[in-house]
Amino acid sequence: MAISDMASVAWRKSSHSGSNGNCVEVADLTLSLGVRDSKAPDAGHFTFNPQAWGAFVTEAKAGRYDRGAT
Repeated sequence: MAISDMASVAWRKSSHSGSNGNCVEVADLTLSLGVRDSKAPDAGHFTFNPQAWGAFVTEAKAGRYDRGAT
């Protein structure tokens, strides 16, 4: 997806996002997934292939990235 097409992308937040503003947004970019900071949407985004994003989500759900986790 070209950078010029990013304005038409539908970004979404998790339904678990609180009102504290510490959220990321995710978008389906056809062949990849985009992830950006909801507080700074114009700062850019990271792009992941579906397999990498799925592995990250699985590890996050398992607590792998919790503070204090080893």
